[in-house]
Amino acid sequence: MRGDQDDIELTFHFYKNGQPQATPFMPQMTFSMKQEAQVWTLNEISVTIHLPLADPNFLKAMTEKMTPSPQSTGASGTFAARPAISMQPAGSDAMVVAAMRTILTAEVTYASTYPSVGYACSLSTLDGFGGGEPNERQAMLINSGLASGRKFGYVFTISACGGSPVTSFHLTAAPSGDTFGRKAFCADQTEVIRSSNDGTAATCLASGTQVQ
Repeated sequence: MRGDQDDIELTFHFYKNGQPQATPFMPQMTFSMKQEAQVWTLNEISVTIHLPLADPNFLKAMTEKMTPSPQSTGASGTFAARPAISMQPAGSDAMVVAAMRTILTAEVTYASTYPSVGYACSLSTLDGFGGGEPNERQAMLINSGLASGRKFGYVFTISACGGSPVTSFHLTAAPSGDTFGRKAFCADQTEVIRSSNDGTAATCLASGTQVQ
């Protein structure tokens, strides 16, 4: 929750005969809510599907779904994959900015909780997954989806940590390979978020325009 905005994330689990089923597809839906006149309304819905392309089991399963399509001559065949998978970028600029603010808020909380360490230098340090009590290696301040560094078609990165304890850092969000044409976003310990239209994190850090 961020003031008058709130994101609700929904993931799916598959069962057969009451038993959980392993699946390479990891669908996730994000419902963005906004409060207007003390009433929460649905503002935006985004859908993300994770495909583990580096998983050999997933590739094998996809290969097995390839079916031969004989030519009219009967001499040879071609292969067509089914079902067809469409990869679409998910998430608006507003959702990316909201994720940036979530990370920046977590950084402030982390630095105040662990003053001898300062700011966190990796998203995994801020991760919210795990058991036991929060600690400086897993502070449980952001969800694991965001801590993975890939969300809404963007790659989130913390870099350029300076000082001991750490007193400065860079946070960037750059479009992933399938979302060219989008803006890049950046911020630092001042918590001011900026953007650049060329989608490059370096440009954003050097001469980005402040996001209103």
